[in-house]
Amino acid sequence: MDVVTEPTSPSPVSATPPTALPSVGARVLSVIAILIGGVAGGFIGYAFVDLQVSGDASVWAGLGALVGAAAAAVGTAVVVVLTLRAMGEWRTIQAREEARAAAAKAAGGARRVPRVR
Repeated sequence: MDVVTEPTSPSPVSATPPTALPSVGARVLSVIAILIGGVAGGFIGYAFVDLQVSGDASVWAGLGALVGAAAAAVGTAVVVVLTLRAMGEWRTIQAREEARAAAAKAAGGARRVPRVR
C-alpha cells in the first residue's frame, strides 16, 4: 500500500493575512474630518438661505442647513475614502519592495547587471 502525503507549500503562510484596513488613527481622523466638513456645510447652507429670504424663514434656513451639511459631508467622505485607499495602496507597494529587497539580500545580495555594449 502506498502512503499518500500532503504536498508542502513552497512558502510558509503568515499568521496574519495582509490587510488594506487603515490604522485606527487614520480612521478616527477621517471621521473627525467628515464631521467638521458637515458642520461647516451646515453653517454655509444656513447662511446662504438666510441671506436669500426675508422675514421668518426658519424652515427654509433649516432645510438649507440640512442640505448643506449633507452635501459637504458626502463630499468630504469621498475625499477621505480616496485618501485612505491611496494610503493602503502605498503601504502595499512599500511592503512589496521591502520583500523584494529582503529576498535579494537573502539570495546573496549579488545583483547581476546586464552588460551594455
